[in-house]
Amino acid sequence: MSASTDRTIPPANAPLGFATNSLDRSSEERTAASLGEALAHADPVFFLQTETGFLCDLSGPAPEPRFARDRAAALADLDHPDMVLLGYDDARVPFVAVPTADDRERPEHIRSVNLRSLASQGVLDPETEGRLAQARHLLLWHGDNHFCARCGGPTVNEASGVRRQCTRCAAVIFPRTNPVSIMLIHDDAGRCILGRQPHFPQHSWSCLAGFVEAAETLESAVIRETREEAGIEVGDVRYLFSQPWPFSNNLMLGFMARAKSHEIRFDSNELEACRWFEREEVRTMLEGTHPDGLIVPPPLAIAHHLIRAFVDGDA
Repeated sequence: MSASTDRTIPPANAPLGFATNSLDRSSEERTAASLGEALAHADPVFFLQTETGFLCDLSGPAPEPRFARDRAAALADLDHPDMVLLGYDDARVPFVAVPTADDRERPEHIRSVNLRSLASQGVLDPETEGRLAQARHLLLWHGDNHFCARCGGPTVNEASGVRRQCTRCAAVIFPRTNPVSIMLIHDDAGRCILGRQPHFPQHSWSCLAGFVEAAETLESAVIRETREEAGIEVGDVRYLFSQPWPFSNNLMLGFMARAKSHEIRFDSNELEACRWFEREEVRTMLEGTHPDGLIVPPPLAIAHHLIRAFVDGDA
């Protein structure tokens, strides 16, 4: 088996969902005063996350999830202990994420919208989409870690949200990212393997994927998951690009891998279908012209870009 990293960005036909975020996080330079300094800025930007999504102003032509201080203060508690400084944009404007309750009274045009829905609709610019993903990741993590896994003591937000510390045993806890291998398996005959999980939209097919296990390399995860899900042995594992996927707190790591066997024996507990597809058939799925209406995931998902790379001959 060989591995290479000769490609580090997705194809340019469409942006990869949640992958654009140029905020200066300055995580290593933060102190206990950093959040207060950000809030003292003349015009910070606030993202307000509820249990179901992000608050958006729906009075304009597109949902607007960015709020100035005065409007944010009317919609959420700007003293919330889990609020997070995301970072600074090129103009040194701070961006802050704040959790808030779904049931709080708000104007009719202010509603909570699910982040996946916002991204799927394509109504956000890539920078805002990426910053909301960062906000969701961190706020979910803070909400899940109010108590120490070591001693059970209460934890507190530190360094403007980049870590937590236990008030009993002083353990320092950092945000967790769960790595997921997602792979486009192909052969030398110009075919690739796609599968369907039961919860997929009708007629949708996608790449195989699975979580990286403890003490496992990324390449080994690709080999193991492909064997477990499709019964196929692979080699020549090649990394292409990655994608933050905040549903929840995952990092999708995209690979191409060449099949060394060809008989599919898929795991029916994981997949409801799995088969080989010819390159030209996959092209029609990408273009929305398949005679049976088969489709692949939209450009939001890393799977779309892996499949397009295969169709374009990059395998």
